Amino acid sequence: MTTTPTLETAGGVKVVKPTVGSHIRDYFGRIRGGDLGALPAVLGLVILVAIFGSARSDTFFSAGNFANLFNQAAGVIMIAMGLIFVLLLGEIDLSAGFTAGLCGAVMAVLLTEHGYNQAISLVAALVTGVVIGVVLGLLVSKVGIPSFVVTLAAFLAFQGMLLVLLGEGKNISIPDGFIKSLNKDSLPVGWSWGLAVAAVAGFALVQFLRHRGRARRGLVTEPLGIIAMRIAGIAALLLISTAILTQERAINPAVATLKGVPIAAPVIGGFLVLWTFVLGRTTYGRHVYAVGGNAEAARRAGIPVDRIRISVFVIGSFMAAVGGVMLVSRAGSVDPNTGGSSTLLYAVGAAVIGGTSLFGGKGKVIHAVIGGAVIAVIDNGMLLMDFSSGTRYMFTGVILLIAAGVDALARRRAAATGNR
Repeated sequence: MTTTPTLETAGGVKVVKPTVGSHIRDYFGRIRGGDLGALPAVLGLVILVAIFGSARSDTFFSAGNFANLFNQAAGVIMIAMGLIFVLLLGEIDLSAGFTAGLCGAVMAVLLTEHGYNQAISLVAALVTGVVIGVVLGLLVSKVGIPSFVVTLAAFLAFQGMLLVLLGEGKNISIPDGFIKSLNKDSLPVGWSWGLAVAAVAGFALVQFLRHRGRARRGLVTEPLGIIAMRIAGIAALLLISTAILTQERAINPAVATLKGVPIAAPVIGGFLVLWTFVLGRTTYGRHVYAVGGNAEAARRAGIPVDRIRISVFVIGSFMAAVGGVMLVSRAGSVDPNTGGSSTLLYAVGAAVIGGTSLFGGKGKVIHAVIGGAVIAVIDNGMLLMDFSSGTRYMFTGVILLIAAGVDALARRRAAATGNR
C-alpha cells in the first residue's frame, strides 16, 4: 500500500489524493497542533470502562446494566446536545435543567389534570421549550443582557414556576403509554436488528456518496481505506451492542421477558443525526461556527448575528424540553426536583468532557453523546462499587476540571502552532 499522496486530474485540475498513510500522519499532526477533538473523552471512556469492568465484571458488563446506561444518560445527553449550540457561540444557559423540569411538568399537568392526550401534551411541552428559547435569545441578543445573567434569572424563575405548577411539592405520575415507554421500554428483537443494520447501511451510503460528490467536484477526498475502516468501526460498535442488548435481561424470564435495544437509543441516534447534519452540512451550521469564532467578522460578512444568537437558545431550550420528557419518562413522574439537583451540571459537563470548548467556535453534537456516556459510566460504575453520592460528585467534578484544562491547553497549543 502506498503511503505518499498522489496527484489526480479532475476537470483539468491537479488534485492531491491522500493515501491512508498520509491521512493518518495528518491526523496525528493535528493532534500535536492542539486539535484533540473528542479523543481525550474517548480514551477516558475506555479507561473508565476497563476500571469499573474489572472491579465489578459480574454486574457492570451485564446486558441489563448496559441497557440501563442508555436510559440513565438519555435525559442529560438531550440537554447537552442543545447546550452545544449555545456553547458554540461562547454563551451559557444555566436554566436548561429547570427548563427541562418545567416542560416536563407542563406535559404531566396537561396529561393528568386536564385530560389532554399524550400527543398534544408532548407537543405542548416542546412548544414551551421553544417559547422559552425565544425569550432568552431576545433578552441576550436584542436587550444585550449577558447570557449568564439572563439564564441565572431564568434558573430561579423556572424553579419557582415548577413549584407553583406542582402545588409546592406535589408529585404527578405519568400514565402508561407512548411517553412513559420512551425511556423505559425496549424495541422488539427483530426491530432492534433491523434498525442496527439500516443504521450501518445508511452510514456507509452517506460516506460513499460524500466521497463521490467531492471527487466529482475536484475536491480532496479521504482515502477509501479510511472510509472502509470508519464504516467497519461503526458496524462493529452497533452490531455488537445490538447482540448484547437483545439478550434476555429479565430477572425472571418465565414471568416476563425483557430483550431488545432500549427505545432511548434510537431517539438519541435520531437527534444526533439531525443536529450533526444541521451543523455540518447546512449554511446555518456554518454561520453558527462563524459567529462563535468571531462575531464581528461574521457580522461584516453579512451573517445575521442576532438571529443566530436567538436560534441557538431556541434549539437549546427545545432540546432541554426533549430532555425533560426523557427524564419524566424514566422516573414515571414529575416533581419539583425534576431537572434540578445535578442535571444542569451533568449536561454542561457532558458537552465539555466530550470535547466542546467553553470559549466558543469549537464543538460537535457527538461530543454530547460521548461526554454523556462518560458521566453515565462514572455514576453507574461508582454506584455499583458502593461509593457515596459525595464521592461520585467529587470524582465527576475532577473529570470536568481535567476536561476544561485539556481544552485550555489545546487552545494554547493551537495558537502557538498557528492551527487556531
